[in-house]
Amino acid sequence: MIYRENGQFKTSYRADNQVFPIAQDRLFIGLLLAFAVFGVPLLADEYMFRAILIPFLILALAALGLNILVGYCGQISLGTGGFMAVGAYAAYNFFVRIDGMPMLAAILLGGLCATAVGVLFGIPSLRIKGLYLAVATLAAQFFTDWAFLRVKWFTNHSSSGSVSVSDLSLFGIAIETPLAKYLFCLGVLIAFAVAAKNLVRSHIGREWMAIRDMDVAAAVIGIRPVHAKLSAFAVSSFIVGVAGALWGFVHLGAWEPAAFSIDRSFQLLFMIIIGGLGSIMGSFFGAAFIVILPIFLNQALPALGELIGVSIGTAAVSHSELMIFGALIVFFLIVEPHGLARLWSTAKEKLRLWPFPH
Repeated sequence: MIYRENGQFKTSYRADNQVFPIAQDRLFIGLLLAFAVFGVPLLADEYMFRAILIPFLILALAALGLNILVGYCGQISLGTGGFMAVGAYAAYNFFVRIDGMPMLAAILLGGLCATAVGVLFGIPSLRIKGLYLAVATLAAQFFTDWAFLRVKWFTNHSSSGSVSVSDLSLFGIAIETPLAKYLFCLGVLIAFAVAAKNLVRSHIGREWMAIRDMDVAAAVIGIRPVHAKLSAFAVSSFIVGVAGALWGFVHLGAWEPAAFSIDRSFQLLFMIIIGGLGSIMGSFFGAAFIVILPIFLNQALPALGELIGVSIGTAAVSHSELMIFGALIVFFLIVEPHGLARLWSTAKEKLRLWPFPH
């Protein structure tokens, strides 16, 4: 009953077409954001910030970018880790080579460099699709791994191959404590999520979805596949590049190319499959699931083993994590291809009609 929209009348097209047309949704999102900004800093400790909250925010941003390309435009990509690496290393070079370069500007410029690389490797999408496109984007992953490992200029001629940043600040405010890093990542994620939500509801978003559903029919009705596909690669790579820069600057502080290996690409792909393809909310669900599940298994499986009198080692926990991931991906592909986001939407629709039959 509390989710019924009785009495909520729309008097204009703008009101009927807003992002959250139901007042309860607007209230829930407002309370959630207020809790994230004011409540979490009071309740979370340093471990929660470093191990859970900051990785969740950054990976959710990367999953958001990948979901635009795969979920909304239907262009499969296995090079997301490589685009994150481009954003991280480009931002690093802007930050250390240009005196007085603001951190935020370096991160955004890193995203623009990732955009250029993403569009370059997105050109094959104009001719190929499906598995062949996945292999083409996988080439981007291998190429970036090689480039940042072998070309010493990208690492500022570091002998170890690793790079590091320090003295981070935003408009004169130091970004050094876990709380400051959390609030900075939260602000960036909110800004990009709002922009992405409005972008997929605009004409370019409708073009992406038309290309995803049937590219030949989209071309017949006047949609330019070249523009639609390359714009999806550009927007996706920009967001992923910014996420990569945040991962290096804010979360790691010091990193090497292995931080953006192919495992990262598969992890992000799993996020949007489990969370929900073609859903902004699904990116958050998938990131939360992937970040929290390993921590939960590391705590729950040894405790379960002690309860039943069986010793479960670290290797068994790691193998169980991989098996559970694989089982869940198969489950969602068969039972609910649209992931957790569709389950959430179905639950809301049932609440809107409850207690009446439907």
